[in-house]
Amino acid sequence: MNSIQIAPIDATTFSVSIGGRTPTTHIVTVSPGYAKRLTADKVSVELLLEKSFEFLLERESNTSILRSFELSVIGQYFSEYERVIREKLDNL
Repeated sequence: MNSIQIAPIDATTFSVSIGGRTPTTHIVTVSPGYAKRLTADKVSVELLLEKSFEFLLERESNTSILRSFELSVIGQYFSEYERVIREKLDNL
């Protein structure tokens, strides 16, 4: 299992480090509006990112994940992303 470490860079940008055989670091931007749409302000952006990276790691290796991206881009690659992430967050 890959460990996921999240550190804020500023109000909307986060560094996400994934441990494992080949550790990687990703810079992710999360717009406040998009975060609110997915979380309804019920969980932190950090938790949203953690669950989003768990979602990604279930589908691809950490070395295949883009190094820098806006969180909403995930839905362009995986159409089920928003539905699945809302379900994961609702079940916490």
